[in-house]
Amino acid sequence: MTQKYDFRYFQGNSFSDLFAADITDGDYGFILNYPATASWAIYPNTKKYFIQDGSDESTKTSYDKISQKEPWKNLAVLGDKITGIVVGQPRNILFDYWREHFGFRYENIEFIQRSVYLDYLNQSDRFQKILTLFPFDGLLTEKHAVNPDTHYRLLSKVSLAELGVPCPKYKSYNLREISLNDIELPEKFPYLIKTSHGLSGEGTYIIKNPRDLEYSLLELQKYLDINLLDTIIVSDFVKDEIENYCVQFYVNKVGEVSLIGVTGQLVTPDGKYLGGLIRYQETDVTKFFEMISAIANYAHQQGYFGVIGCDVLEDKNGQLNAIDANFRVNGSTPLCLQRHTLLNLGKQVAKYSSDYRMDGTLDDILDTLKSELERKDFLILSALEKVKYGKIYTEIYGIVTGETIEDMQLIEQKLQTKGLFLT
Repeated sequence: MTQKYDFRYFQGNSFSDLFAADITDGDYGFILNYPATASWAIYPNTKKYFIQDGSDESTKTSYDKISQKEPWKNLAVLGDKITGIVVGQPRNILFDYWREHFGFRYENIEFIQRSVYLDYLNQSDRFQKILTLFPFDGLLTEKHAVNPDTHYRLLSKVSLAELGVPCPKYKSYNLREISLNDIELPEKFPYLIKTSHGLSGEGTYIIKNPRDLEYSLLELQKYLDINLLDTIIVSDFVKDEIENYCVQFYVNKVGEVSLIGVTGQLVTPDGKYLGGLIRYQETDVTKFFEMISAIANYAHQQGYFGVIGCDVLEDKNGQLNAIDANFRVNGSTPLCLQRHTLLNLGKQVAKYSSDYRMDGTLDDILDTLKSELERKDFLILSALEKVKYGKIYTEIYGIVTGETIEDMQLIEQKLQTKGLFLT
């Protein structure tokens, strides 16, 4: 089955390398943050390209995650060929660490005030096209590198069945045409209800009992009340799951595929994303080739180019089911991009998490973890200092590495003795 495919691993280690051949026709910028719908958002996505990032103000994705921690993680592995556009600036000491350990210059960064950044991009001749993780209501259609209507449709959970890959049976419902109370739900548990454009597990509800159903319907009604939802799907539940993968690859403008990596996804019981575990050489990527080919062909036909991450569940019988397809840079893409660097050091296993925390300033942490950082036992993608009750601590997006799983676990234990914990 796999002989007809000639998919090769991407040989670079940055987003600049990934996109290089596709951005020679103009000046491209890359907005490294998602849009938001919270009250603090100057350019909220509340008109056309809805994103489900919290059903009320108290549960919205926070400013520091959207504008600092998440984009800085991508900035760390941006490379030197694309201009990264960010609205929050990391400390210089973090740039110094990145320069030493990732090897990029970080001179191609455009810091723009968040109060004006989309207006600036719309009016400026500095960039002809803008790469995005998600379409922006506030960015002109012609400025998007991928047509925003196309991108939004590809990102919808409703589009999964169009990709030509095995997936759970599901039905979609337009809530402008049918009320929540009139939807015929499955008689037996478990099943899933998903909003069309949930972020990092938000808007995905695993329905195992009547209480789960009641909670999900209340959440969906909240989204309807604030006019941020018009479509949901009701999906079968994949039983006897043994693995949860994110299969990542890049499709260029002529439809060619470059493999990026396959991670085992770390999620909470209710589906919230925690991070990813990768075995750079052990995972048999060939079993995903048919899925990759089908999704890449569909994406190319639609005019999409860029990173794609397909979430795939494997059951005890070896059956693969795609449960989501993210036509964007994924949470663990920077982890995948460390493939060649870490393999050259003999490190075949690595784990990414966005939930590390350590007391002290970043300066303190770089000093305390100096030996682990020098050996690349631990890599810092993003670090944000905070204060609580007068005590300074730092939230870290990071990668723990090892030659084997056991080696990585020992390194994790040593890091814990030095004060690095998962929250």
